[in-house]
Amino acid sequence: MKHVPVSENGMALTPAQLDAYLARIGMARPASLDVDSLSRLHRAHLMAFTWEALDAFMGWPSSIAPAAAFAKMVESKRGGWCYEMNGLFGAALAALGFRVTRLCGGVNRAILGDVAIGNHLTLRVDLDRPYLAEVGLADGIIEPVSLAVGPIRQRDFEFSILPTDDGWLRFNNHANGLAHSFDFRPDHSDEAAIEATLGWLTQDPGSPFTNALAILRHTEDGYVALKNDCLSSVTAGSVSERRIMSADHLADTLHTIFDLDIPRSGQVWDRIQAVSHEAAS
Repeated sequence: MKHVPVSENGMALTPAQLDAYLARIGMARPASLDVDSLSRLHRAHLMAFTWEALDAFMGWPSSIAPAAAFAKMVESKRGGWCYEMNGLFGAALAALGFRVTRLCGGVNRAILGDVAIGNHLTLRVDLDRPYLAEVGLADGIIEPVSLAVGPIRQRDFEFSILPTDDGWLRFNNHANGLAHSFDFRPDHSDEAAIEATLGWLTQDPGSPFTNALAILRHTEDGYVALKNDCLSSVTAGSVSERRIMSADHLADTLHTIFDLDIPRSGQVWDRIQAVSHEAAS
């Protein structure tokens, strides 16, 4: 399938949106379109935005459109998941003049098979060579990497890109990663598959995102993650955990640790309690 750059898809941000996005991540417009600029933008995006799947968990509306991600993440104090994180980043890069292609991937395809294809959006950026830009895997790489087979090491976390037996590439997450891997092909774009899978991920009782709250934010040496009422702090060499004990504790955690403005945090706590009760019964 021919890959189509984001700018040709009409998914680039407008000039005004780009200015607001750059202000949100604390970056000036880069002087040149090179891998150093791409890396600085990639890291700034991940340090500014929280990865979160609250909408799926709570049954709130969700969209794959970069314009919707812009309204949610830049104009409101929210984060996003892969479709939104990579969607917004790709639209910003395209507005800056980078050549970006939205790729249709499959998280945990190694386990789930081809039904997983479409459950992940990732990005190819063509500069001196193709690069994988990936701000949507939650706890994955913090800077882009060459789109090539081999080991990857960032902040002492170990990743890799390896070929599969059926012609795909598999990005392998680090040992403590929430998602073990995702598969992609450098020339495979399929917006229809992504749109169809979005509906399953946000509405089906079998979706992992409707059954568990997942929120994550990068730090300088790792990340903090919230799964239901368990808050984890992770580096390459350590994992520590503590429990969220009340609705007020959750509201404070969302605000101070994850930098999220969730006015209905009491409802989120009620949903966590309901899910925990269902799992125990």
